Amino acid sequence: MATDWLGSIVSINCGDSLGVYQGRVSAVDQVSQTISLTRPFHNGVKCLVPEVTFRAGDITELKILEIPGPGENQHFGDLHQAELGPSGVGCQVGIGQNGMGKLVKKPASSSSAPQNIPKRTDVKSQDVAVSPQQQQCSKSYVDRHMESLSQSKSFRRRHNSWSSSSRHPNQATPKKSGLKNGQMKNKDDECFGDDIEEIPDTDFDFEGNLALFDKAAVFEEIDTYERRSGSRSRGIPNERPTRYRHDENILESEPIVYRRITVPHNVSKEFCTDSGLVVPSVSYELHKKLLSVAEKHGLTLERRLEMTGVCASQMALTLLGGPNRLNPKNIHQRPTVALLCGPHVKGAQGISCGRHLANHDVQVILFLPNFMKMLESITNELSLFSKTQGQQVSSLKDLPTSPVDLVINCLDCPENAFLRDQPWYKAAVAWANQNRAPVLSIDPPVHEVEQGIDAKWSLALGLPLPLGEHAGRVYLCDIGIPQQVFQEVGINYHSPFGCKFVIPLHSA
Repeated sequence: MATDWLGSIVSINCGDSLGVYQGRVSAVDQVSQTISLTRPFHNGVKCLVPEVTFRAGDITELKILEIPGPGENQHFGDLHQAELGPSGVGCQVGIGQNGMGKLVKKPASSSSAPQNIPKRTDVKSQDVAVSPQQQQCSKSYVDRHMESLSQSKSFRRRHNSWSSSSRHPNQATPKKSGLKNGQMKNKDDECFGDDIEEIPDTDFDFEGNLALFDKAAVFEEIDTYERRSGSRSRGIPNERPTRYRHDENILESEPIVYRRITVPHNVSKEFCTDSGLVVPSVSYELHKKLLSVAEKHGLTLERRLEMTGVCASQMALTLLGGPNRLNPKNIHQRPTVALLCGPHVKGAQGISCGRHLANHDVQVILFLPNFMKMLESITNELSLFSKTQGQQVSSLKDLPTSPVDLVINCLDCPENAFLRDQPWYKAAVAWANQNRAPVLSIDPPVHEVEQGIDAKWSLALGLPLPLGEHAGRVYLCDIGIPQQVFQEVGINYHSPFGCKFVIPLHSA
């Protein structure tokens, strides 16, 4: 009879859509094929309603957790509304069906007293009196659901084996105290408490599963949809915003003019700065005229030599490593610089550069051939250089045989082209090529034939000459020529240096 099952604690699985319910059976209706649970729990959480009714079409799996004794089901007799046939109630409501049903919730009853679902106990260890009808129904129920129960136990055993194997052998199990922790422990025992009988011997095939996803095709489909609809579903704007540097103005009051320097003759070669300003090259005659007019207005040769020496020494110190090389911690490895100077103004510029390098703890070796008569500018620069720790030599045999850190070339001068045929000049070129050190040329001339020493860097004064590839990377230094001096020789000039005195130039 249906009353024999009242008071039993059951677990009803209604599939993924409705979840799992647990509670005590309060009513069973064979005609409408429904079963009611009092004080139900839904997925481990107590329901807000005191009673829930299920239809047979909603039930996927039914488990009997506890069968009451002979006198325990009398309390639920008044809740019985209809009796079951001889076949038994549990046999009919426990059959899983594919129909998607709805929950029918009953209002709360004031006559029902609050009851707590008891803890799970081992049915095998209890002496429970079961009626013949209950035994027949239980046997039929177990036969129909044996396969589903075996699958559920197999899953729990595998999960238990995985969790046990993943635990560190020295890791202690945390202790739980209190009623709440005890309930959690019982739930853990229900899920993972079975003995280990099967251990999976196959791993999950990540590579094979990943190969099923064609990422390129998916992204191509997304891009095609975005191009058609004109929207960016991934939150990326169609146009990237303009990015500004820390020294760049956002508000532009007027258009930028990149060609601010113009010369009165045809330009054979143009350069540009890092900021994009165009710097045209000038002929040697115009460059010589510019220096002559500047000297007439007070920019004397001595001032020009000093300014050139400061700019060239700053560039050389940067090429030698700057603060990474020149600091008190690296005093034991001072850089060595070899200066190759000729008996002319270009050589005087190199001597001025060597004096400033020697003042910055650079080991400077100055080569200058002996002549009966020297220019006054060279004599003055040599007098100042002799007061430093730099070394002056007149023979190439006194130059170091081992490679130096930097070679500064000041041998060439357009007005003294005959010096290229001198033995000392050829010997100096051969030594520089054998030393294999990087070469910096200061104010190099434009040669129609190939130069003897190929420079890695070249430093031009004021405005660059149309230097070839043998000059290496071209730099430009500011030697202090006023803007009106440029205008006097026909050059429309606007300073391209910005906040620096030496800037790099790139071939336009």
